[in-house]
Amino acid sequence: MNTFLYILVNSIMPLFIMIALGFALGKNFELSVITLSKIVIYLLVPAFVFVNLFTVDLDFDMVKILLFSAAYLLSSFILAKIISRIRKHEAGLSDAFANSIMFNNTGNIGLALITIVFSSAPFIVGEKTPYLNDALAALVMILVFNNVTSNTIGFYIGGRATTNLKKSIIRTLKLPVIPAIILVLIMKAINFDMTITPIWPVLIHLKNGLVAIALIALGIQLAKIKFDFKDVNVYLSSFIRLVIGPALAILFIYLFGFTGITAQTILIAYSVPTGINTALIAMEYNNNQNYAIQAVVSSTIFSMITLTFVIYIAGILYPV
Repeated sequence: MNTFLYILVNSIMPLFIMIALGFALGKNFELSVITLSKIVIYLLVPAFVFVNLFTVDLDFDMVKILLFSAAYLLSSFILAKIISRIRKHEAGLSDAFANSIMFNNTGNIGLALITIVFSSAPFIVGEKTPYLNDALAALVMILVFNNVTSNTIGFYIGGRATTNLKKSIIRTLKLPVIPAIILVLIMKAINFDMTITPIWPVLIHLKNGLVAIALIALGIQLAKIKFDFKDVNVYLSSFIRLVIGPALAILFIYLFGFTGITAQTILIAYSVPTGINTALIAMEYNNNQNYAIQAVVSSTIFSMITLTFVIYIAGILYPV
């Protein structure tokens, strides 16, 4: 119980306190969510991805994480469609339901949680952990995969009637994280030392600002939306995302042979709540947006409990 409380107090509560601060700001001031989102998407995320890709050795495990993510995404889609057929969802709700299960909040909650957990995690390694860089390296691969797929496949599924895959791909290629990935791969290929340039400290500062800004922005976004909890499908999607999702991740972690910090990171990253991007997609295409918003909010609230269990289990299943 002491370990469980430690995780709750030191890993989960700080995360939700930052979200609550953003929520309070959003309720009391007219803040631009769009402005904050653009800061995160166009500055902080590219800097985070660039720095972490530049400082990590891209071995076969990194490729395996991408394969894992693809297998997980496909399995989640099939599961969502099976449940939608059983519950006889109409086409629009079926697509919104699939998105709420397939895409999680790796960019906001996942990133912050991994940073907090592996910055000081005696319940995992017995002392101040030296494994933060390894955890962030694994998370970057997941973050990049989710960023690309949610902005292509997610938009295509969420608005099939008004968009197509080609437009979604073009939209994704315009995201700054894509050229950031290409640039860092080129620099690593030619052995260019970015750390000696005056740009490197700027990238470090931007990277370090991502966790706080992303969580506060999430809180502000949640404060701007109206919701209730009368839809059974909302609870069902939250249960799948927060309970079935981690179980599915454990299965694929075993099949792909991940261990230690990488396995812990993957399990935690795929146990976070529904990504707010799914609600934005639903609002963009006016497709069951009330359901999508409620799915984000309810899964975020319930994750305060489920994530505590997942972090505890991760340390037991995948010891270092």
